[in-house]
Order: sequence, then structure tokens, then C-alpha cells
Amino acid sequence: MVSGPELRFRSCRGWRARLPVLRLRDHRHSRSWRARDHDVRGQWPAQKTPLNPSDSIANVPVTLHNGDCLEVLQQLEPLEVDLVYMDPPFGVGRRMAGRDGTRFDDLLEDPADYMAFMRPRLESVLRHLHEDGIILLHCDWRQVHHLRLALDELMGRDAFVNQLVWRYGLGGSSPRRFARKHDDILFYARSQSYHFKPPLVPATSQRLKGQMKKATDVLDIPAINNMAHERTGWPTQKPIALLKLLIEACCPESGHVLDPFCGSGTTLVAAADTGRNATGIDLSEEALRLTRQRLAECEETISKAPSR
Repeated sequence: MVSGPELRFRSCRGWRARLPVLRLRDHRHSRSWRARDHDVRGQWPAQKTPLNPSDSIANVPVTLHNGDCLEVLQQLEPLEVDLVYMDPPFGVGRRMAGRDGTRFDDLLEDPADYMAFMRPRLESVLRHLHEDGIILLHCDWRQVHHLRLALDELMGRDAFVNQLVWRYGLGGSSPRRFARKHDDILFYARSQSYHFKPPLVPATSQRLKGQMKKATDVLDIPAINNMAHERTGWPTQKPIALLKLLIEACCPESGHVLDPFCGSGTTLVAAADTGRNATGIDLSEEALRLTRQRLAECEETISKAPSR
């Protein structure tokens, strides 16, 4: 049983409503924003929400924490994880909503406000990264340049390995610009001894048709269509094929994966399905409910699979 104070989260709207407004100044003008770091620190202790009494799925430990990842990571003992996959809010400046009404706030559109939110969370994540570990930071055109500069500063420019492009293909077009059809994934390694197993993908040229080749830094994996079985309704859900490729490439077998913004749990499902340990954190109780549901389905599927 979980001991300690009970955490109550009414909704994303309730989370915003309880945050005081803080005034900041920069070289241009003063601005107000919702103070997620300064005024909430210490109010919500980390709460461990185990999947089941053994806290495992198909003998692969999967641990969930309900709360702000900054608070949770500050209170946990160093995890020494092999891979951190981060899919934080992108700074779009609006409320993100899923088909079933599931939603979360992604309101920090201004770069200064966004980086004031992200930098302490990057620092907290790095405290839990193994000396040979990898961080994959999923973002898009809005903040990728700011995040890359922050990681250069925190980890050193030599830690940069790749700027991956996830080309998802779906979506509309615009009469005023080239259609945006990709996200960025920043790949940084803490040392030169990091684990990497080049993933193989189907070759597309006529000469190599039917063969496999090593993946490039452009990953052609379709986004989840609205009718797909894996679709949970969670906004910004990523395809499990993408996470499996990244985990198998960047985390050793039986290694440990951390996702501090786990959402509906795609990273954790991919980790469990590929034999890795996993730790997930999310502020939303609804996100963790979806995660537990998906992990339970994953456990059933794995248990029915033939022994290797």
C-alpha cells in the first residue's frame, strides 16, 4: 500500500487554477505566467502508484509516479537509467484536447517562459542518468533550437549525437508555407561509451527492395490514425513503433528507461514489450489510468506469446 499524503488532481483546469501568477522581467518587457516551478515546489510530495502489488509486468518492473516530474525526481534516489525519453509540452500556447475530452495545458508559448519551465526539469533528469546514458528529447520547430542550446550547456557540445527527424506524414497543408510534417528528437549521450544498436528498416530503393538497411536520422513512421487500435484518445500520443525503435537502439537489453512526461504510457508499453525496465511520471491521473490499462493489456499479450 502507498503511504503518505494523498494527492488530489481534479483536472488540468484545476491544476492551472491553483497556480499563482508570478511576474518576471527580461530585457524586453515584463510578463506574467503560471509559476509551475517557484511556488509549487514542496507542495506535492512524490507518490508512487504501482501497477500491481509486485510493481511489475511480465517480470519487467514498471513503476509509475503521479506528480510534477520536477518534484518527483528531486525526491527519488538516483535511478541510474540507461535512457531518458522526454516528450514534454511543446510550447504551443493552447490547451491540447483528445477525442474523448482528455486534455492538458500546453500554454508556455513564450521561449523565456518555456525554458524557465524546462531547464530545471532537464537538470533533474540528468541527475538520474547513468554515466553512459542517453537522453532523447522530443520537440518540434517551436523550441528545438532553445532546447539544443540548453542541452549543449548542461551536457557539453560534445554530448550531441544526432538531431533525429520523425517524419510522420499525416496532417494538413498551408497556402502560406511548406507543410510541417515532422518532429525533432535531440539525441545526447553522457559519454562516448553509450549503448547504440543501429536499427534496421526496410530499404526503399529498387536495388535493395525487400532487404533491410540501417536507419538514417530521418525516421519514416506514420502517426497514429484515428481508427488505429492503439489510439487511446490522449492528445499528442506517439506511435509505439517509434518508441520501440528508439528504445531498442538506445537502451541495452534489461536496461532502464525513464519517461518523465509519460502521458498515456507509450514509452512504458514499448519498454515492457522489449524487455526493459521502466519508470514513468505524469501529473495527470487520467494519463496514469490509461497507462495502467495499456500495461495490463500488454502483460496479457506477453503472457500469451510463445517462449523464445
